[in-house]
Amino acid sequence: MRLLLRSFALLDVVSLVFLGMQLWQISHHFNEIVKQSEKLAAILMFPMFVLVVLGGIGLWLNKKFGFILYYIQFPFRLYLWVFTLGFITLLPEAFESFEDYWFDILLKACMVGEFIRLYVTIKAHLKMRGQQAH
Repeated sequence: MRLLLRSFALLDVVSLVFLGMQLWQISHHFNEIVKQSEKLAAILMFPMFVLVVLGGIGLWLNKKFGFILYYIQFPFRLYLWVFTLGFITLLPEAFESFEDYWFDILLKACMVGEFIRLYVTIKAHLKMRGQQAH
């Protein structure tokens, strides 16, 4: 279970790379954003970055705060499209396949993967709690 949680933490590092690139773009083009919902999403990306960093550290160290931060992150990950496996949406570009239908399929796979990660994280958290009680 510890190896799985550490792999989630490493996948969060990959997410942070792409999230950092998005934050760079947001910081340079924030004034160009017109819609309020897009501005809200742009503003939420900054605390999300901090939450992912701290949550990844907590999961790597197998600490309770890592689990709690992931539970807090989960709805924001869905709203902001910051997925654990989000990098797979870039695979068609890597293979120079720019057809539109791949993105939708891979985005759905990322969402399913995020729900699977939530389930596995809850199971790991409950198992860890059960071991501490004994």
